[in-house]
Amino acid sequence: MALSVLRSSLLLLCVTTIQTCHGGGQNCMDKHQLVGVLRQMEKFLKGQEMRFTEGLRIMKSKLATLQNSVSKLPQADQSAAPSVCPSLEAPVHGRKFGSNYFIGHEVHFTCSHGYHLVGPETRVCQENGSWSGVNTICKDVSVCSSNPCQNGGTCVEGVNQYRCTCSQSWNGSNCQHQTQTAPPEWSVMNDPAFSRRPRCAKVDRAQHCSCDAGFHMSGTSDNSICQDVNECEVYRLDQGGKLCVYECVNIPGSYHCSCPSHYKLLPDGRSCEDVDECLTQQHNCSRGTTCINTGGGFQCVSPECPRSHGNISYVKTSPFQCERNPCPVESRSCHLAPKTVSFHYLSLPSNLQTPATLFRMATAAAPGRPGPDSLRFGIVGGNSRGMFVMQRSDRQTGELILVQRLRGPQDISVDVDMSEYSDRTFQAKHVAKVHILVSAYNF
Repeated sequence: MALSVLRSSLLLLCVTTIQTCHGGGQNCMDKHQLVGVLRQMEKFLKGQEMRFTEGLRIMKSKLATLQNSVSKLPQADQSAAPSVCPSLEAPVHGRKFGSNYFIGHEVHFTCSHGYHLVGPETRVCQENGSWSGVNTICKDVSVCSSNPCQNGGTCVEGVNQYRCTCSQSWNGSNCQHQTQTAPPEWSVMNDPAFSRRPRCAKVDRAQHCSCDAGFHMSGTSDNSICQDVNECEVYRLDQGGKLCVYECVNIPGSYHCSCPSHYKLLPDGRSCEDVDECLTQQHNCSRGTTCINTGGGFQCVSPECPRSHGNISYVKTSPFQCERNPCPVESRSCHLAPKTVSFHYLSLPSNLQTPATLFRMATAAAPGRPGPDSLRFGIVGGNSRGMFVMQRSDRQTGELILVQRLRGPQDISVDVDMSEYSDRTFQAKHVAKVHILVSAYNF
């Protein structure tokens, strides 16, 4: 306000001076002097204005600080929340840890030997000035309070000990064993090698007996014996699947898995794997024959080429491949006969999941010669009786697919052929004789 009045007064003085000089006053300043005076007055006013603005800013800042300080002072009407909680005492027969009762602090409790804690172990001072939880007390520990006696047994208190009075048909230190009138299905009773005397010891004038792992208590508390648990039978009764892939053998206190002849037990102790007699040289195949491994055995084979007839004859080019000799130009029947005959042996487990691709047949053109532009596949022989289908998988390949489950042991043969065509003209035919050896097991 004062700065505005000062500015208006100086402006009025300047206007009056200018009017007087225009009226012909004798002591008037010339134009340059007057402009200089006006600039000095303008600088003076700007300086005063800046100091005034800075003073106002400092005053506002101090007022804000003072207001914040006043707002943090506690109310005089006692309505503010308390900053501490009331004191807590240690429970009878117990101890308390923690002496700070400010908001957020904790107090902990424990009980003396022979007593157990009822209530929270820790209580926290809350913002409303009260403790969390309920009062903590220490109660006398009863040996029977944990109900150690099972199956309807009665607990009898002693000095730091207890004794269970068992109901009929139950025995043991905690009435945990049933008195058998007839042996359970999974117990071995008629072989002395599968029975043992229990380990017994007196603890506080009470006898406690126990059995080794793999045995269970049988008989009465005065005349008990440890009988072997037949793990193979227990697992079968529980219907939890097969404990062993092939056969489970019970032994005193445990069990082990066995495999059929020509199979070996894997490191997992339950699975079986075929022994490859051909790879391990455990076969008796004579010279000129080839050993073929099968599930649970082996076969010695020496496939023969088709017999010659007419102008058609074959030569063996490898142990499992025959090729047709060149045909006379005029012999149509020779050109229609299979150009190659190959032999294949497959070993399958019993009950293999279907459908399953067993064999693939493909064509390959000789270098520099165009291959066939069309192929046809089919089943032309064997004793498969509808167990397989032959279908094309891509432009150059056909697949033999098993569509029925096979139960072993059995040998099945299936002959498949592949005919090549170029510009719809027959070129050649190839036959594959597939022998499938199905084992008696599905592993």
